[in-house]
Amino acid sequence: MIRNITLHNDVNEVPLMSEFIEEVAEQLGFNASDTMNMNLAIEEAVVNVMSYAYPEGTVGDILLQASTTDTHLIFTIRDSGTPFDPTQQEDPDTTLSVEDRPIGGLGIFLVKQLMDIVHYEYTDGQNVLTLGKKLPE
Repeated sequence: MIRNITLHNDVNEVPLMSEFIEEVAEQLGFNASDTMNMNLAIEEAVVNVMSYAYPEGTVGDILLQASTTDTHLIFTIRDSGTPFDPTQQEDPDTTLSVEDRPIGGLGIFLVKQLMDIVHYEYTDGQNVLTLGKKLPE
């Protein structure tokens, strides 16, 4: 299975993305909890691209592809924005109080906690973020 959706860097398109994720997850038999977690993780990653990858006022595309391997549902997020590897961000110290923690940094940490595969590469002028979740048994 391979399905694609192309979004613009406009947060008003997030509901289209969520519907896409839910349809794919339902087709593959994921439960509501895993579907919600995937949706949350992918939304975090895609909204970051929408917000930061392209210069303000520039319209850019984000391709979200869903595919399967023998063991995982794979979501691949591609954009042609500014190169940025979110996997290189240091995990926040969640033992600190909210007041003592710096602002930001929780998004990719959340993605890493919710997904089984998180991989980034910059290739052919594109950011490629791959997020995977083990298929239901």
